Amino acid sequence: MNDTHSGACFCGAVEVRATGQPVAMGYCHCRSCRSWSGGPVNAFTLWTPEAVEVVKGAENVATYNKTEMSHRKFCRLCGGHLMAAHPPLNMVDVFAATIPGLAFTPGVHVNYAETVLPMRDGLPKLKDFPAEFGGSGETVPE
Repeated sequence: MNDTHSGACFCGAVEVRATGQPVAMGYCHCRSCRSWSGGPVNAFTLWTPEAVEVVKGAENVATYNKTEMSHRKFCRLCGGHLMAAHPPLNMVDVFAATIPGLAFTPGVHVNYAETVLPMRDGLPKLKDFPAEFGGSGETVPE
């Protein structure tokens, strides 16, 4: 099993590497993630901060944080999205599309109360976040 997962921004100026396995993988349906990703749902992979590093082009990484929950990182040259640091959770979300070699195996939907794309896949659908991340932990039906 390969424990190094590499990826890059849209133009390739920034390269990232995640080592080990993500703590969690799933889909986020919140309005902020939808707006940021430009899609109806965002596929996330959560890692400890120590597991993620920018290995090329750190000078081209810009950050935008609309809230303290998500410090979104992108390439200042092409605008390609890379990851989002979540300081209150002590996690980094490396967008699944950023590291295409990772076998994406989602385990949960978060913020499903805000969904615009209902998904019937049998995974748990959380109204907001898991209780251990400050949410209600409440599930909603598919």
